Amino acid sequence: MQKRAPVILVHGGAGEWPLERRDAGLAGVREAAEKGFRVLEKNGAALDAVETAVKVMEDMDVFNAGLGSSLTIEKKIEMEASIMDGKTLRAGATSLLSDIKNPVHLARLIMENTDHVYIVGEGAEKLAQLFKLERRNAATQSRLESWNKLKEQFKKGKLEYLPKIYKLVKEHPSLFQLDTVGAVALDKDGNVAAATSTGGVTLKFPGRIGDTPLIGCGTYADNEAGACSATGMGEIAVRLVLSKSVCDQMREGSSAQKAVEKAIRTVNRRIRDTFNHMGLIAVDKKGDVEVAHNSPNICHAYMRPGMDVPFAAMQAKIIK
Repeated sequence: MQKRAPVILVHGGAGEWPLERRDAGLAGVREAAEKGFRVLEKNGAALDAVETAVKVMEDMDVFNAGLGSSLTIEKKIEMEASIMDGKTLRAGATSLLSDIKNPVHLARLIMENTDHVYIVGEGAEKLAQLFKLERRNAATQSRLESWNKLKEQFKKGKLEYLPKIYKLVKEHPSLFQLDTVGAVALDKDGNVAAATSTGGVTLKFPGRIGDTPLIGCGTYADNEAGACSATGMGEIAVRLVLSKSVCDQMREGSSAQKAVEKAIRTVNRRIRDTFNHMGLIAVDKKGDVEVAHNSPNICHAYMRPGMDVPFAAMQAKIIK
């Protein structure tokens, strides 16, 4: 098989990034992209690279994944993650995690050590204990402050109760955290992979599952097409099966650029009645990487051979 030039692209979340968080966010995605690329540079697998990159971001409180995850209406943590190998189409996913240090690692353990794709609750907890996964309190001071501020507004009657979550997000974008993290990569052997991790939406109803752990919605990878990771309002990615849709476009010959742009245009056309911020990152089987979004920002970075440091930005091509 002809060797490929490896590449990795990561995102730290679509939405509205407040100015005071931007420098930390850009530094975070740069570090994630560089550490993931070093894996590829040493002939490592795309699967290892995306897990490495996502774990880096799960360990930073600037992102809504792992450390710094958002809180539910009951002031609890419910994290979720998934990972997929484009070579074998194997995938692993998990959700409703309260204190696992790196949810993406548990997702990979599910993929490699069980006959299943998606395990939650008591089963996920048993696996975490079996493999002695590290634990930590994922609720940071900034997330607690955001939760308390929204809760006070709710008590004063200034906020409508869920399930009007989309209206709440639209009226208070700086308080709601949509900063799902993710990564896509192509390795030297031409294999692709994708991984995604999140803490969910602030004040979400307990037990709500977003797109992140749903294969084809928030994460998808296939060597015959490419790989994609989604970020934004999870219900939209679920309703449109966004990541699989992007990969299907690439399978039919579309470039990564055309595929992500078309998917965001579909969001704009089909999901108009709600807060619909979404972002997508993708790599096609040729190694082209692209980002598209309809949100004000998407924190992202990529790295490929010949680059001394990753390129990072808060915006890509905004699709109206």
